[in-house]
Order: sequence, then C-alpha cells, then structure tokens
Amino acid sequence: MKEGRGVRMVTGNGENSYAANSRLQEKAILETSPVLHKAIEELCKSLSARRSTMVVADLGCSSGPNTLRVVCEVIGAVQFYTRKSEEERRAVEVQFFLNDLPGNDFNIVFRSLEQLEDLGGRETQPYYVAGLPGSYYRKLFPSRSVHFFHSSYSLMWRSKVPEELSRCTHVNEGNIYIGKTTPPIVIKLFQQQFKTDFELFLALRSRELVNGGRMLLTFLGRKSEEMMMHGDVSTLFELVAKSLQSLVLKGRVEKEKLDSFNLPYYAPSVKEMKALINESKLFDIEHVRLFESNWDPQDDSESDVVLDCASSGANVAKCIRAVLEPLIADHFGDDIIEELFVVYASVVATHLEKAKAKYPIIVASLKKAMH
Repeated sequence: MKEGRGVRMVTGNGENSYAANSRLQEKAILETSPVLHKAIEELCKSLSARRSTMVVADLGCSSGPNTLRVVCEVIGAVQFYTRKSEEERRAVEVQFFLNDLPGNDFNIVFRSLEQLEDLGGRETQPYYVAGLPGSYYRKLFPSRSVHFFHSSYSLMWRSKVPEELSRCTHVNEGNIYIGKTTPPIVIKLFQQQFKTDFELFLALRSRELVNGGRMLLTFLGRKSEEMMMHGDVSTLFELVAKSLQSLVLKGRVEKEKLDSFNLPYYAPSVKEMKALINESKLFDIEHVRLFESNWDPQDDSESDVVLDCASSGANVAKCIRAVLEPLIADHFGDDIIEELFVVYASVVATHLEKAKAKYPIIVASLKKAMH
C-alpha cells in the first residue's frame, strides 16, 4: 500500500467528510484530556531553562476540528502549569508538528489554523504549527528532538494489509477483517502485522523522544483476549462485509473483489499492548485503561437501549463512511458508495435492535524509559 493511497479520511468539509463526522474522535479526546494535562505538566517540570521550547507531534492528525482541539488542549495545559504561580512562571514556546499520510487533507487544516487566534490573543502561549506528511511507521524526526507524541484513533491502522492476504496466498472469504468465519491462519497474520508495526512504532518514537519524553496513545481495542470473541469493533466491520455481500448477490460487486479486500487494521487487547511495551523495555507505562463509547456518535446516553435504531444506523453509517470510503472506492470503484452505505445504515439499524453496541477504546500514557 503506497503512502499516498493508504488510509485516509474523506477530505473537505462537506456532509460526508471526516471533518463533519468525527464526533466519536472528539469524545475520545475529551475523555483523555486529564491524562494529557498530567503528561504536559510533568514535561513542563522537566524543562530546565526559564525560556524553553516544547516540541509536540500529533501522529495521525487527520483534518477537521479535532486537529485544532488537540493543539488547544496542549496549549491550555502548558498555560495552566506555567501560570500557576510566580515561582513557576516561565516562557514556554510550543512547536507543533501535525503528521498524517500525504493523502490527508492538510489544506483544510492549514486554512482553519486562524481559528486558534481566538484562544486568548496576546495572552496565548507562543506556539508554531507545521505539517509533516509521512507514515508514523517510519522515522519522522531527528533523534531526541520531541518532547510529547500524541496519537488518537490512529494506531489500530496497520502499515499495510498482511502480505499473504494482499497476494491472496490465504483468503479471508466474505470478510474484510476478523469475522466469525475468518480462518485461524488469517487471524495470526493480522496479529503478526500488529506486532511488527507496534514494535517498530515504539522503537522509532523512543529514538525521537528526549530523555523523559512522553506519549499519549488512544486507539480502538477489544475487551476480550479471545480472538473469536473479538467484540463490537469486529462486528462493525462484519456488517460492512455483509452489506458488500448483498451487493455481490445483486451483481453490483464481484465476489472475487470482496474476497481480496481486507482492511489494514487490528484492534488489540490491553494485555497484548502492555506485553509488547514491556517486552520492548523502551517505555514505562504511567497510565492505561479501557473505556467505551457508543457506536452512534450522537448518542451520549448510558442506557443499554437504542431509542431510534434507524436514526442511529444512519449516524453510524455516516461515521464509518467518512473513514472507509476512500479505501472502498480505491478497491471497488466510486459507483457503489452511495448504495453500499444506504444498505449499511439499514443493516446497522437491524443489529442495534438487539442491543446497543459500543467501541472499546484503549488509552495509554507512556514515558521513555531511562537506560
């Protein structure tokens, strides 16, 4: 998978864009805000000079309001700490790098930066923002140059589909991810790709972080260790596959096309993630937990019942379309998109009639280990 045509969200700010359909991701950023503030406070304490620069990188920044929200959260955290008392008052300038693949809509990000001027006028912490296109599964920064890495809703995406699947050496028939009928060998391929990618990610970021540098990682995971009970994230993609299968029956999609389509994705358990971090000996885990968020981004209730399944189905379909449309269009063509997501909204609505579904989300705050 070439970087330019890799995982990318729907561009622009129209009705189907990621910018207009990223409330789930916004809720995750708000949920993890206290952990971010704690990490930034610890970093501020470690800056020795009264006039210092903190380098912050948002990996998989995408586009839309959430990109600016992360910038605002960091600026707010730095301001809060540096202004707590006269003794601790210091001039900390913040250099932001917004990173994503070259296919990301950086234009809309840069056009929206002027909104940051409303943060507080001359009282705002000095900050500078630059775009950095490239895969975070490659080296991005000079050694020991970054203080804080942030990544939200990104690290479940793999660098590529496992080669044995992309070459059709093994076939995940009727599925686009790990489903109930996925062969054990294919599950192992997804697991191995995650292990390879995550170990590489940890090694790269460790080299790029200053001593005492930190990372805050938030991404979709799973609650169960049992792979065949993969959970609601897997079910979500099974329903996409089911919708594609309905188009196969109509003759709109070739079966071989569906069987050769797999997502570059893997949702790990907390235990899997912690094991790889501990094995690497590159980071100390300061905080880790799993929380849940409703499939429907507009549903903030704690109830176990979905009040309007049709409406929720449509909301879920918009959210997933904003993420998957480019990948699906690359493989199947543009002409099935509208029909596919109409079917998908109906399939999700039917599924939600049985029970409310939720995303398990892992948040981990890591500190570079001292050697």
